[in-house]
Amino acid sequence: MSGFLAFLPWLILILIALAIIGSSIKVVPQSRAYVIERLGAFRTVWGVGLHIKVPVFERVAKNVSLKEQVVDFAPQPVITKDNVTMQIDTVIYFQITDPKLYTYGVESPMSAIENLTATTLRNIIGDLELDQTLTSRDHINTKMRSLLDEATDPWGIKVNRVELKNIIPPREIQDAMEKQMKAERERRESILQAEGQKQSQILVAEGEKQSAILKADASKQSAILQAEGAKQAKILEAEAQAEAILKVQQATADAIRLINEAAPSEGVIKIKALEAFQHAADGKATKIIIPSEIQGLAGLAAAAKTVFDTEDPKSTNR
Repeated sequence: MSGFLAFLPWLILILIALAIIGSSIKVVPQSRAYVIERLGAFRTVWGVGLHIKVPVFERVAKNVSLKEQVVDFAPQPVITKDNVTMQIDTVIYFQITDPKLYTYGVESPMSAIENLTATTLRNIIGDLELDQTLTSRDHINTKMRSLLDEATDPWGIKVNRVELKNIIPPREIQDAMEKQMKAERERRESILQAEGQKQSQILVAEGEKQSAILKADASKQSAILQAEGAKQAKILEAEAQAEAILKVQQATADAIRLINEAAPSEGVIKIKALEAFQHAADGKATKIIIPSEIQGLAGLAAAAKTVFDTEDPKSTNR
């Protein structure tokens, strides 16, 4: 027991030494930076990795995040150039680029950024009228980012982006804007209805026009087809007549050829001529000229007919 009591002070010293050594070993994680002070004065900035500080004499003054950070500030009252008071809240995206300047550059950096943002916003909005404020968000965002980035550079802060989250005009302005928007919607609706009616009338007129064109084209095609039919009928009729004439002529030619082949006597020819003359006399002609060759033959035929008529009764009586 006495031996343990004698060793106890040494054990305590060893534990204290281990605790001091353990507290002196620091591991800096990714996207972090440690600002180290020695006896109250800035000594260095530790980056990612294993580091050992001098016990008692050195300390970690600030643990700084190097990630991009987002701060949403409460709505700020601002006055436009035409004396309209509105509420605007902003969102700031920033990143700490210099841990030393961030630690020693300004007291309460977030409060300083908020006040700087409100002041910058009032200055910018004060040069714009209400309509410009409502329609120039991109311009305001760009200008604010540029001014804030320049102002926060001595603090080791880089402003990456500024966004106007909400622009809230007074209630009466909102009511007037809503009425204006409603009137604009109604105007656009009226324009669309008028355009629709116009297009409908145009379509109806186009339909009637196309219908008239189709009817006229159909009438034209019908007339063409009728003319083509009449033309074809006349052609067929002419062809039939020509064919009939051709056949008559062919028959006459065949008859003449047969007569020529038969070599008829002069008497037969005269008799045929007399028959032809008889047919001609049956017509409506009032004056007939009889060739001399047929006159004698006609008288002979008449005499023969008289003789035969005279003899017939006697033969009958017998």
